[in-house]
Amino acid sequence: MYFEQFYLGCLAHASYMLASEGEAVVVDPQRDVEIYLKAAEEHSVTIRHIFETHLHADFVSGHKELAARTGATIYMGSQAGATFPHVAVRDGFELKVGKLSIGVIETPGHTPESICLVVTDHEKNSPEEPASPWAVLTGDTLFLGDVGRPDLSRQYSPAQLGGMLYDSLHNKVLMLPDSVLVYPAHGAGSLCGRNMRAERSSTIGTERLTNYALQIKSMEEFVKQLTANLPARPEYFSQDAEINRSGASTLSELPELPAIDALSLKARLEQGEAAVDIRSGEEFCAGHVPGSINIALSGQFASWAGAILGLGSRPVLIGDSQDQISEARMRLARIGMENIAGYLGGGIRGWEDVGLALAKTAEIDVNELNQKLLQGKVQVLDVRREAEWEGGHIEGANWWPLDNFKISPPEIDGDLPVAVHCKGGYRSMIACSLLQRAGFRNVINLTGGFDAWQQAKLPVATDKPVGAR
Repeated sequence: MYFEQFYLGCLAHASYMLASEGEAVVVDPQRDVEIYLKAAEEHSVTIRHIFETHLHADFVSGHKELAARTGATIYMGSQAGATFPHVAVRDGFELKVGKLSIGVIETPGHTPESICLVVTDHEKNSPEEPASPWAVLTGDTLFLGDVGRPDLSRQYSPAQLGGMLYDSLHNKVLMLPDSVLVYPAHGAGSLCGRNMRAERSSTIGTERLTNYALQIKSMEEFVKQLTANLPARPEYFSQDAEINRSGASTLSELPELPAIDALSLKARLEQGEAAVDIRSGEEFCAGHVPGSINIALSGQFASWAGAILGLGSRPVLIGDSQDQISEARMRLARIGMENIAGYLGGGIRGWEDVGLALAKTAEIDVNELNQKLLQGKVQVLDVRREAEWEGGHIEGANWWPLDNFKISPPEIDGDLPVAVHCKGGYRSMIACSLLQRAGFRNVINLTGGFDAWQQAKLPVATDKPVGAR
């Protein structure tokens, strides 16, 4: 058997390929499907089957394009309502691929159509013994250290889905032997859960013992805990699920991005259009196009672009090289953000070459911030999520999570300098740029974020959050 996990760090997304006797299966493919075609060629196998464990909400799947390019059959849970050619699968469905068998168990909860795939490698079993499952691909039903969030359906309430998820886990998934390997569709950092570990695989036994959600014995308490303090759900999640229900267009259909000159970009910004600077936070602080938003390629770029701007936005990209622009364009397409207006021709130098001034963003370290707080010369804005805040924060800080900025900027004193921080600095730079774009002038980024504050052993408070508005 050939088995490979493909992990896309920027979306914390795991997809899989399994093959036996020249026939291959792909599970939960990302939108750009060349990696699967290349792997199939390298291992001399042919992709014949594609499984989707559910209608993904945080990225656009490549199932339709991969099927078109390979002739493979697509399989989805019977409740998906997919509008493209596919096989609707239910409990008990089994696909044989060489010496592999893939069995479907319906596991509604994260979404109504969710399924898990039980993989049995018959080469690993002796002919005299009953076949024993080798692994389960759990999609977003069971993660490492967590389970799927139950609030991604228009048809069912979070409480209803939570109850379904409890049943799916305890009456189906946890009925598998402890030795069965667990391979989920997402890892730490994904918004499809909230407490995932960083490892890429586990076992049923390990999760049974260590996963907090599986320690909750009653359905009532399980539902209560899973529906409390859920992370904000980006607007584009429901849009991506619908794109995946009908199948996305091929990436080759995307038009080439045009270069936009500096004066044209200036006019666009004056009309309220968006420009996204994809360079690092340090480069942005040193000099950037006034009114541009810094969402650096180094982090969860596409997820934050989708959450802050929405799929319908047509931003102009600002980067240092054509390679950066191309990477940003691909990463945005992976979440369904396709209508990019173009990129700033010549980058930052192109802006300066026509005599336009750059803006800067001030920075401060934790010790200097502590001194200014003691003197009453600065206010602090914490843009982390609620669970992070409750785990500890700077005394007296305002709290307005970055997820809320799409609704409105925080209501803070516009005259007093504001030092903005997150955990390590990535989200705070996005927030700083949004505040500057909204007209705040005394905006300062805290270098190193709350991590640096804690490392310096500066005072930490743990009271409940009070928002900045």
